[in-house]
Amino acid sequence: MNTDTILLIVQMVAAFGVLVSVIYLGLQIHQQNEITKAQFGHSLTQRMYERYFNTAKDKEFSNFLAKDWATGDLDDSDKWRVAIFINTLLVDIFDTYEKVEKGFVDESHLKMRMHMLKLGVMKAPIAQSSWKYWKGIKSDEFINWFEAEIYGDSDSFNEGYQEEVIPNVRRK
Repeated sequence: MNTDTILLIVQMVAAFGVLVSVIYLGLQIHQQNEITKAQFGHSLTQRMYERYFNTAKDKEFSNFLAKDWATGDLDDSDKWRVAIFINTLLVDIFDTYEKVEKGFVDESHLKMRMHMLKLGVMKAPIAQSSWKYWKGIKSDEFINWFEAEIYGDSDSFNEGYQEEVIPNVRRK
Protein backbone atom coordinates (compact mmCIF):
# COMPACT_ATOMS: atom_id res chain seq x y z
CA MET A 1 0.00 0.00 0.00
CA ASN A 2 1.38 3.33 -0.95
CA THR A 3 0.81 6.71 0.68
CA ASP A 4 -1.78 7.79 -1.87
CA THR A 5 -3.95 4.78 -1.07
CA ILE A 6 -3.59 5.36 2.67
CA LEU A 7 -4.49 9.04 2.25
CA LEU A 8 -7.51 8.11 0.13
CA ILE A 9 -8.72 5.64 2.79
CA VAL A 10 -8.22 8.24 5.56
CA GLN A 11 -10.14 10.85 3.54
CA MET A 12 -12.98 8.40 2.93
CA VAL A 13 -13.16 7.53 6.64
CA ALA A 14 -13.12 11.26 7.51
CA ALA A 15 -15.84 12.00 4.94
CA PHE A 16 -17.94 9.14 6.33
CA GLY A 17 -17.41 10.55 9.85
CA VAL A 18 -18.55 14.00 8.72
CA LEU A 19 -21.61 12.47 7.04
CA VAL A 20 -22.53 10.52 10.19
CA SER A 21 -22.00 13.67 12.30
CA VAL A 22 -24.25 15.74 10.04
CA ILE A 23 -26.98 13.08 10.15
CA TYR A 24 -26.68 12.86 13.94
CA LEU A 25 -26.82 16.65 14.26
CA GLY A 26 -29.91 16.75 12.03
CA LEU A 27 -31.62 14.16 14.23
CA GLN A 28 -30.72 16.12 17.35
CA ILE A 29 -32.09 19.35 15.87
CA HIS A 30 -35.30 17.57 14.86
CA GLN A 31 -35.67 16.12 18.35
CA GLN A 32 -35.06 19.54 19.95
CA ASN A 33 -37.68 21.08 17.67
CA GLU A 34 -40.20 18.45 18.75
CA ILE A 35 -39.39 19.12 22.42
CA THR A 36 -39.79 22.87 21.87
CA LYS A 37 -43.15 22.34 20.15
CA ALA A 38 -44.29 20.18 23.04
CA GLN A 39 -43.21 22.86 25.54
CA PHE A 40 -45.10 25.57 23.63
CA GLY A 41 -48.18 23.35 23.49
CA HIS A 42 -47.90 22.59 27.18
CA SER A 43 -47.56 26.28 28.12
CA LEU A 44 -50.64 27.17 26.02
CA THR A 45 -52.63 24.35 27.57
CA GLN A 46 -51.43 25.26 31.07
CA ARG A 47 -52.51 28.86 30.56
CA MET A 48 -56.01 27.73 29.59
CA TYR A 49 -56.28 25.21 32.43
CA GLU A 50 -55.29 27.90 34.93
CA ARG A 51 -58.02 30.16 33.60
CA TYR A 52 -60.54 27.31 33.94
CA PHE A 53 -59.36 26.39 37.43
CA ASN A 54 -59.38 29.98 38.69
CA THR A 55 -62.85 30.48 37.28
CA ALA A 56 -64.09 27.27 38.87
CA LYS A 57 -62.76 28.12 42.33
CA ASP A 58 -63.77 31.82 42.32
CA LYS A 59 -67.55 32.04 42.76
CA GLU A 60 -67.62 35.83 42.42
CA PHE A 61 -65.74 35.69 39.11
CA SER A 62 -67.96 32.85 37.89
CA ASN A 63 -71.01 35.00 38.68
CA PHE A 64 -69.43 37.84 36.73
CA LEU A 65 -68.81 35.56 33.72
CA ALA A 66 -72.41 34.33 33.90
CA LYS A 67 -73.81 37.84 33.36
CA ASP A 68 -75.26 38.78 30.00
CA TRP A 69 -72.59 41.12 28.67
CA ALA A 70 -74.63 42.16 25.67
CA THR A 71 -77.61 43.68 27.50
CA GLY A 72 -75.89 46.80 28.77
CA ASP A 73 -76.99 46.11 32.37
CA LEU A 74 -73.38 46.25 33.53
CA ASP A 75 -72.03 48.96 35.79
CA ASP A 76 -68.82 50.76 34.80
CA SER A 77 -66.65 48.43 36.88
CA ASP A 78 -68.13 45.35 35.23
CA LYS A 79 -67.67 46.92 31.79
CA TRP A 80 -63.97 47.34 32.50
CA ARG A 81 -63.75 43.78 33.81
CA VAL A 82 -65.37 42.50 30.64
CA ALA A 83 -63.01 44.57 28.48
CA ILE A 84 -59.94 43.32 30.34
CA PHE A 85 -61.15 39.72 30.22
CA ILE A 86 -61.81 40.00 26.47
CA ASN A 87 -58.37 41.55 25.96
CA THR A 88 -56.86 38.61 27.84
CA LEU A 89 -58.66 36.17 25.55
CA LEU A 90 -57.63 38.11 22.44
CA VAL A 91 -53.96 38.27 23.44
CA ASP A 92 -54.10 34.51 24.01
CA ILE A 93 -55.56 34.08 20.50
CA PHE A 94 -52.86 36.33 18.99
CA ASP A 95 -50.11 34.33 20.68
CA THR A 96 -51.60 30.98 19.71
CA TYR A 97 -52.21 32.07 16.11
CA GLU A 98 -48.57 33.13 15.79
CA LYS A 99 -47.33 29.83 17.20
CA VAL A 100 -49.56 27.86 14.82
CA GLU A 101 -48.41 29.94 11.83
CA LYS A 102 -44.78 29.26 12.73
CA GLY A 103 -45.47 25.56 13.16
CA PHE A 104 -44.63 25.61 16.88
CA VAL A 105 -47.95 24.11 18.00
CA ASP A 106 -50.75 22.09 16.52
CA GLU A 107 -53.73 23.96 15.07
CA SER A 108 -56.00 22.27 17.62
CA HIS A 109 -54.82 24.80 20.24
CA LEU A 110 -56.16 27.63 18.11
CA LYS A 111 -59.38 25.85 17.17
CA MET A 112 -60.16 25.16 20.83
CA ARG A 113 -59.76 28.84 21.74
CA MET A 114 -61.71 30.07 18.73
CA HIS A 115 -64.53 27.65 19.50
CA MET A 116 -64.89 29.26 22.92
CA LEU A 117 -65.03 32.76 21.43
CA LYS A 118 -67.61 31.65 18.86
CA LEU A 119 -69.99 30.69 21.68
CA GLY A 120 -71.02 34.34 21.82
CA VAL A 121 -68.37 36.21 23.77
CA MET A 122 -67.28 38.24 20.74
CA LYS A 123 -70.84 39.12 19.76
CA ALA A 124 -71.22 41.40 22.82
CA PRO A 125 -70.77 45.08 21.94
CA ILE A 126 -68.03 45.50 24.52
CA ALA A 127 -66.07 42.64 22.94
CA GLN A 128 -66.47 44.19 19.52
CA SER A 129 -65.11 47.47 20.93
CA SER A 130 -62.12 45.61 22.31
CA TRP A 131 -61.56 43.93 18.96
CA LYS A 132 -61.74 47.31 17.17
CA TYR A 133 -58.98 48.52 19.48
CA TRP A 134 -56.68 45.58 18.65
CA LYS A 135 -57.59 45.52 14.99
CA GLY A 136 -55.41 48.57 14.33
CA ILE A 137 -52.20 46.69 15.11
CA LYS A 138 -52.88 43.30 13.56
CA SER A 139 -52.05 42.20 10.03
CA ASP A 140 -54.73 42.22 7.34
CA GLU A 141 -54.32 38.47 7.04
CA PHE A 142 -55.07 37.96 10.73
CA ILE A 143 -57.97 40.46 10.70
CA ASN A 144 -59.63 38.75 7.73
CA TRP A 145 -59.15 35.30 9.26
CA PHE A 146 -60.39 36.34 12.72
CA GLU A 147 -63.45 38.22 11.52
CA ALA A 148 -64.42 35.44 9.13
CA GLU A 149 -64.10 32.93 11.98
CA ILE A 150 -65.99 34.98 14.56
CA TYR A 151 -68.42 37.16 12.63
CA GLY A 152 -68.67 35.55 9.24
CA ASP A 153 -68.48 38.91 7.46
CA SER A 154 -67.84 42.58 8.21
CA ASP A 155 -71.56 43.47 8.12
CA SER A 156 -72.21 41.09 11.02
CA PHE A 157 -69.41 42.75 12.94
CA ASN A 158 -70.51 46.33 12.31
CA GLU A 159 -74.15 45.53 13.00
CA GLY A 160 -73.62 45.08 16.75
CA TYR A 161 -70.85 47.61 17.33
CA GLN A 162 -71.52 50.42 19.81
CA GLU A 163 -68.95 53.18 20.13
CA GLU A 164 -69.13 54.14 23.81
CA VAL A 165 -69.56 50.80 25.54
CA ILE A 166 -66.40 50.96 27.64
CA PRO A 167 -66.47 53.94 30.04
CA ASN A 168 -63.64 56.47 30.02
CA VAL A 169 -62.28 55.32 26.67
CA ARG A 170 -62.13 58.04 24.05
CA ARG A 171 -62.07 57.15 20.39
CA LYS A 172 -61.57 59.35 17.33
